Amino acid sequence: MKHLGSLLLALCLALPARAALDAAQLAGFAGDFSSRIAAIEALGVDGSPDARRVLDALEAGNLGVAGERVVVVEGETVLDAASGEALPDVAAKNVDTLTVNNRIRRALASANAAFALTTGDAAERLRAANTLRDVASPALLPLFERALANEKDEAVRAVLTLAAARVNLASDEPALRRKAVEDLGASSDPEVRNMLAGLTAKTETGAWVEADAGVREAAHASLRAIDRRIGLAQATGTVFTGLSLGSILLLAALGLAITYGVMGVINMAHGELLMIGAYSTFTVQTLFRAYLPQWLDFYVVAAIPVAFFVAALVGVAMERLVLRHLYGRPLESLLATWGLSLVLIQSIRVSFGPQNMELANPTWMSGGIELAAGVVLPFNRIVIVFFAAFVLALLWLMMQKTRLGMFVRAVTQNRPMAGCVGVPTARVDTLAFAIGSGVAGLGGVALSQIGNVGPEMGQGYIVDAFMVVVLGGVGQLAGAVCAALGLGIVTKFIEGWAGAVIAKILVLLFIIVFIQKRPQGIFALKGRASD
Repeated sequence: MKHLGSLLLALCLALPARAALDAAQLAGFAGDFSSRIAAIEALGVDGSPDARRVLDALEAGNLGVAGERVVVVEGETVLDAASGEALPDVAAKNVDTLTVNNRIRRALASANAAFALTTGDAAERLRAANTLRDVASPALLPLFERALANEKDEAVRAVLTLAAARVNLASDEPALRRKAVEDLGASSDPEVRNMLAGLTAKTETGAWVEADAGVREAAHASLRAIDRRIGLAQATGTVFTGLSLGSILLLAALGLAITYGVMGVINMAHGELLMIGAYSTFTVQTLFRAYLPQWLDFYVVAAIPVAFFVAALVGVAMERLVLRHLYGRPLESLLATWGLSLVLIQSIRVSFGPQNMELANPTWMSGGIELAAGVVLPFNRIVIVFFAAFVLALLWLMMQKTRLGMFVRAVTQNRPMAGCVGVPTARVDTLAFAIGSGVAGLGGVALSQIGNVGPEMGQGYIVDAFMVVVLGGVGQLAGAVCAALGLGIVTKFIEGWAGAVIAKILVLLFIIVFIQKRPQGIFALKGRASD
């Protein structure tokens, strides 16, 4: 065995050294820009380390031409680009270095993506596949087929399949075109849909764009599949947008449902409590940027208790100083709270200025989930939906499982009887107003993550919040949930059909008719006071 190993080693050493790259692969670099781009594509498909070496030299500005030979210049040394061997008979000053313009850079980016498609991790391969899909050409087809043969990740395989199908769509063989059309039916991209729709059309002379009837039939089937998928994605996106809007309305209305249910006060300054929560969030972000920049991504978490307590303190001040003296006088309390709203707006203008403030989303709330081309579920709105559910759960536990919650429910159902059995109604009023105001402040935290923060931002939500409370039933959390989410979803569907203004009008008309037929709302208040 020892002699056999020595013999094999001697045979290997005796074999002539083969060039790492064929010189014909590099000949295009000695031609015009189109030839150079074709050569770059070919090396990207090749995928070998030597091909990568040549493209790295081109990107670094070290690739050039000496006569008819493509060479690499390293200082004063000139190397043959194909073999990597030194060329002592060629001087560096005699080499014409290749110019790297924007076209060459784009071709190099595609070649780098081709390398990543076979050498990178799953995330890199997916990014590379998406890059190559947009520049798919017949020259890349062997690369797609080779990558598909070894690819295990389903997301990468799906993109590569669509990329290969785009190339095969221009094939001269009907079988390949039909297979490509069937593969493209798995896409949800409107661009792909337009491409398939073009196959089912006729030219100005009346001839079919796609001559083969089988391919046209497959194109029709793929179009139907794409339309179903895009329609489902758009409907899901609309429902989600409605849930997002409904979550904002719910956060705005939960506190109002408590205060209006307990005290019967029409608080026109409730929208400004949302604004106070939003400005509290802005202040926390400013402090984090100044003193804790490394923790900036968590400023929203820190702003939640701050916004709650600041809004709650403002609510306690409003109740103790003004509203306590106006119980049982609805018109005076309405005018007083409207005046308080103006005071709060002007105070914010004096303190922060009249201009809108823009808050940055944390990195973990940036981006979204793409259902189809143009249909994205943003992470910030997903977080808001779950945040609203979390606040609702805490509020329900407080109302159902605590002594304060029992007192609030008692005062809501029958204030005189609750006072007779020892419930401190005045203290309950203050605490209920504080909790309702704090929940409104939490709504301001959510609003700050999807729009600008301004002194008048709460004005646009006060009417909608009252509509939610009245439609759901006074003092009813379950009614507020159903009304807020229902109004949000219905509004978004109507907006897609008739526009935002018509949607507002139709929703308002619906609520007016509904209240005429059922004045107590979706969920009627229980207790003797409701009779």
